[in-house]
Amino acid sequence: MRTWGGEIWLSSSNTLTDRGIARAPMTGVYGPEGEWLIEQIGVIPDIEVDNLPHAAFNGSDAQLDTAVDYLLKKIAEDPRAVPPPPPYPHRRFDYPVTGR
Repeated sequence: MRTWGGEIWLSSSNTLTDRGIARAPMTGVYGPEGEWLIEQIGVIPDIEVDNLPHAAFNGSDAQLDTAVDYLLKKIAEDPRAVPPPPPYPHRRFDYPVTGR
C-alpha cells in the first residue's frame, strides 16, 4: 500500500534554554527520479497489497508473501548463477618481533 507520506523530517537540534526541544520540519527528501517527495502523498508501490489487521495480528504478512512470490517468479524467468566469493582478505599485520 502507499506509504503515509511523511516526507519532511523533523530536526531535534532546536534546543531551548530549559533543555527542552522545539522540533521543526527542516529536511525534505527526493526520490530516485530526482523529484522532491511531497508531504502527504507518500510512495505508491508497483504492486498494491493490503495487510489486513486481523491477518497481520495472526502472523500473516500478505505484502511479504506477495514480494517473495514475485521475486521467485522473476528468478525462475531469469535465473542467474551466484558469483563465487572473492578470496578472504589478508588482514594480519606482519610486524617484526624484536626485544624477546
